[in-house]
Amino acid sequence: MPLDGLFTHAIVHELNTLITGGRITKVHQPYSNEIVLVVRNNGQNYPLLLSAHPSYARAQITYIPYENPQTAPNFVMFLRRYLEGTKIQRIEQVDNDRIINFYVNARDELGDVQEIRVTLEMMGRHSNLFLVREHDNRILELIKHVPADQNRVRSLFPGATYILPPAQNLLNPFESGLDSLASMILDEPFDNWAKQIQSTFQGFSRDSALALARAINQDGDHLANARHWLAQFDNPQPTLFTSANGGFSYAAFNWQQESASAQSFNTIGEMLDAYYVGKAERERVNQQAGSLVRVVKNELKKNITKRKKLLNTLSDAENADDLKVKGDLLITYPHLVEKGMTSVQIENYYDNNNLLSITLDPKLNGLKNAEKYFTKYRKLRTAVDFVNEQLALTDAEISYFNNIMAQLDVASPKDVEDIRIELTTEGYIRTKKKSKQRPKVSHPDRFESSDGTLIEVGKNNLQNERLSLKQADRRDIWLHVQKIPGSHVIIHDANPSEATLIEAAKLAAYYSKARDSANVPVDYLPAGKLRKPNGAKPGFVIFEGQQTLYVTPDAALVSQLKIKK
Repeated sequence: MPLDGLFTHAIVHELNTLITGGRITKVHQPYSNEIVLVVRNNGQNYPLLLSAHPSYARAQITYIPYENPQTAPNFVMFLRRYLEGTKIQRIEQVDNDRIINFYVNARDELGDVQEIRVTLEMMGRHSNLFLVREHDNRILELIKHVPADQNRVRSLFPGATYILPPAQNLLNPFESGLDSLASMILDEPFDNWAKQIQSTFQGFSRDSALALARAINQDGDHLANARHWLAQFDNPQPTLFTSANGGFSYAAFNWQQESASAQSFNTIGEMLDAYYVGKAERERVNQQAGSLVRVVKNELKKNITKRKKLLNTLSDAENADDLKVKGDLLITYPHLVEKGMTSVQIENYYDNNNLLSITLDPKLNGLKNAEKYFTKYRKLRTAVDFVNEQLALTDAEISYFNNIMAQLDVASPKDVEDIRIELTTEGYIRTKKKSKQRPKVSHPDRFESSDGTLIEVGKNNLQNERLSLKQADRRDIWLHVQKIPGSHVIIHDANPSEATLIEAAKLAAYYSKARDSANVPVDYLPAGKLRKPNGAKPGFVIFEGQQTLYVTPDAALVSQLKIKK
């Protein structure tokens, strides 16, 4: 089910139950299009996510961890000025549309109380979040400024008058009821019902219209079935559906759609967390890491091309003896060569006097052509050692950048900045600003095994190095997938149980390039046996005396063991 007007109705019902009357204690903007209001109500903190993301716009109570940027954006500073310390008076949906208003009473510059509303429009790529002064509908600030030439219907900039999006002129089912469906039920074939529902009532997506059509078509009074179906949005039982091919969809209640399995949740927020934890996180990482991915791909391409050239040089060097043979023959039989000749055939005394065709420089005589072949021979022989050294360095660079790509694949937004710092420090990203302060590295992800043992997972090279070589006790157990890019994992116990060891190995396999594989080899040994070679890049270690486990990555286990902040 996409987030339509009906699902928005269920969201507003849940938010009114949980946070109306609560006080906004903190305002954060962890991502460019998303705000988190921490609402304190009935002795509990509720992190309210208001997202104007073009693909994942929504409002929900979320418990997915987030990291705030070091410098607060201007929009969140504006919101803090008006919202922090205020109480949420009421939460309302506009008709049955994907628009939610959050009302608070704030004080203006003179100390007078004025009603302010936060308006969230969840309209796909047109999604936006507004701070509006209620008495004159003036937009104080908004999360996305839209130039006039891009939207001629409404003015979307600070100081403009807030105007609702163009009305659809359809019925709000929660106000008008569904009795007008009677003629449809009597006169229209079942296959047309969903289309008729969408053209009559506001807020129905195609999936919702199909679900209502199925509900109406059940045994009994058709209109009673319709009313019962609609009433469930005021008493949601959030359900996450998994299809046979592993895809996910959701609804405010289990409306009996075709699926391989259906999982119920206590709240809509919990269900949306489960649905979006992978999708939204990946999108956020892609947004933040776009420039990093380009840098890494360019470096990989450059080094792969360099490797091919080096291998070609080595291949030529393997044929260097052929150049020496040609030089020897030309210096032995110089009289066979005259200027102007482009080739000559000479009996090769190294090969049973078989004729050997030798390419010549027509401007040179026999002795000069021989000297040219000897010069090429000496250069190739001298180059072998240098090429082998460069080949080793190039292979190390390719391995390094493959490792960075693997880290970006499993990175959370907080890890991206660490990777940026590392690439800048290593000289792959140029910056005009040179900070004298040591860069602040984010903390590794923390997990608790089934028997309560702390496990930490580094998600990038800076985290890996600090975790494995500086923070871990030398008796703690270190794990890493065998010969594959991946995270460093530390079990903070010298003698972990077998269950904890297996769970940590599954974490190492999951946070690696082998995430989608089965039977992944994971090496483990005490952290004290790790060594970092002089001059090695961050996170690179060598070791010996390891043991190996074979495990299969388990996404459900990762979610189960992760320590919530």
